[in-house]
Amino acid sequence: MADAIFYVVDTNVLIHDPTAIRNFDEHRVILPITVLEELDKLKVGRTALAADCRQAIREVDRMLGKATPKEVEQGVPIRRANDEPPRGSLSVLMMETPENSRILPEHLNDNKILNAVAHLQHRHEDRRVVLVTKDINMRLKARACGIAAEDYHSDQLLTDINQLNRGYLALSGSIWDSVEEVQTEQANARTYYHLSRDALAQELFPNQFVVDETGFLARVVALNDTQVSLLHLDLPAMMEQETWGLKPRDVYQAMALDLLLDPEIHLVNLTGSAGSGKTILALAAAIEMTVPSKLYRRIIVTRSTQALDEDIGFLPGTETEKMEPWLGAITDNLEALHQDDENREGSVDYVLSRVHLQFKSLNYIRGRSFQQSFIIIDESQNLTPHQMKTIVTRAGTGSKVVCLGNLAQIDTAYLTPTSSGLTYLTERFKHFEHGGNLQLQGIPRSLLAAYAEEHL
Repeated sequence: MADAIFYVVDTNVLIHDPTAIRNFDEHRVILPITVLEELDKLKVGRTALAADCRQAIREVDRMLGKATPKEVEQGVPIRRANDEPPRGSLSVLMMETPENSRILPEHLNDNKILNAVAHLQHRHEDRRVVLVTKDINMRLKARACGIAAEDYHSDQLLTDINQLNRGYLALSGSIWDSVEEVQTEQANARTYYHLSRDALAQELFPNQFVVDETGFLARVVALNDTQVSLLHLDLPAMMEQETWGLKPRDVYQAMALDLLLDPEIHLVNLTGSAGSGKTILALAAAIEMTVPSKLYRRIIVTRSTQALDEDIGFLPGTETEKMEPWLGAITDNLEALHQDDENREGSVDYVLSRVHLQFKSLNYIRGRSFQQSFIIIDESQNLTPHQMKTIVTRAGTGSKVVCLGNLAQIDTAYLTPTSSGLTYLTERFKHFEHGGNLQLQGIPRSLLAAYAEEHL
């Protein structure tokens, strides 16, 4: 470990990923005492933030074990899973920065951490010392003070959001222009095309759509290193098919409904601009598969908002009553599905009486398992990869999870489109045979919304 780098980890990194200390290979991870103090202040409560802090504290405790203060100062070997030999070490920076060594006033915890890093850098001039933080402003301050600073990238799978799989492959001209040989199969009133994978000359994933300029539409249902099988989809028929009274307005909404209504697809990620139809499509499919089809016993709706984690406990009433103000988008879309009915309020009341619709706070989902449920996670772009894993793993037998989000509208301070849990989930599950994702296009909500999205 002669060339090991000293990585000083900020509090927000451990909140973002409570297991982050395992991800620095053979290097030395250093936690300033200020970080532990901040975790201690934030660990109380039933919020997702508090739960992540508690898990981070448990991880640190597990790593340090029964080490003596001297061993903690020198660095305790980081033990990993699967009986791997220890790599790297973890230590706590206990020393208070001498006043004559401080480069910033210590009225802020961020300044205390920066002073500690600067002092550590001075004490170990033969080592590279790097501050790791999700806070952009903290990194700017560090660089201004001559301190190397980096973002935490271990769970970031993309460097450019444009690399994210859109869920469809758009071909110019006709698909058959580039296909030399194809085998057609008829089975269960469906048409399948088996062709060489090289014919499409692009990376393909399960349940990805293939669309061309002639109106051809198909979905990838099987693929290997040499061959891909496409399920032919009748686009004109799909455009006329109603799902709880809702018809798709464009080919992208038609593709989204195809994923949502397929009981063999257990995970669907829908991304797109505000007004592209994510929520109303998911809600229409959920009701269709819960009331007439009875494929699911209930619909569970939750969402992530910054204020929700902080305020849910202070609102009066039951959990459902507390959640209703935050889930206005769901009730608004439920009304939109029945806007042409003679008695819209009566229709909405009828649906609510027939559908087992539950509004759940993310804070109450941890530790639970939902069976035969259609689970809608709205505003999921605000979730970290760790939080996304916590929620998706709640899906029990016979359940379907639908994640909705707009990666251009992230409200969480330390997340970006490339580090969002929604991006992470989409990338991790792009090879999953029972999962699919789609990036919706256009702004069907209104001409005003379309113009605002483009010009504001």
